[in-house]
Amino acid sequence: MYNILEFTRNRSTSVEQTDDKTLRSYCHLNDTIMEAYVEIAVTIPDLEIISVQGDVLRPRKKEFKESFEFLKRVIGTRIGPGILKIVNGLTEGIRHKQFAFMLEECCHAVILLFTKEDLLSSPRPDDEEESIIYHRQMVLDNIRLYNRCAAFAPGSRIVEGITPKDKDI
Repeated sequence: MYNILEFTRNRSTSVEQTDDKTLRSYCHLNDTIMEAYVEIAVTIPDLEIISVQGDVLRPRKKEFKESFEFLKRVIGTRIGPGILKIVNGLTEGIRHKQFAFMLEECCHAVILLFTKEDLLSSPRPDDEEESIIYHRQMVLDNIRLYNRCAAFAPGSRIVEGITPKDKDI
C-alpha cells in the first residue's frame, strides 16, 4: 500500500528576460510520481504568449503528450485580467490538470515580475498598520495579486476580509 507520508513535491517557477522583446517563464515540478516542466515565451510589452512547450521527464508516457497539445491553445493570448478564466477555458478537457496549473503558474510569474517593481518602489511606512493598509489597497487595486505570494495569501493580515470571486482573479 502506498504510504502518503513518503510523497514529496517540489515545484518552482522562474521568469527571465531572454532579449529586449521576450520573457521566458518556466515552471518545473518534481515529485515522487513524476518530473515535468511547462515553459512559455511572452512578448514585451503586450505580454502575448507566443510559444508553449513542456515535457514529462519521468515517467515518460505517451498519454502526457495530449496534455501539452491542450496547453498550446493559449498561444496568442495576452497575460492580463481574466487570464485564469481564459487558461481554464482553453485547457478544458485536459486529462492532467497539473499541466494547466503549471501554465497558470508561468502566467502568474510574469505578472509578479512586473508587480515586483511596484512593490520595491512603493513607500515603506514605518508603522506596521499603515503598511498593511497600503499593501491591502494594492491588492484591492489589482486583485490578481491575491494568493500569488505568501504576503497576499489567505490568512495574511494584508488580505484579511478580501474574498475575490473566481472571475476576479
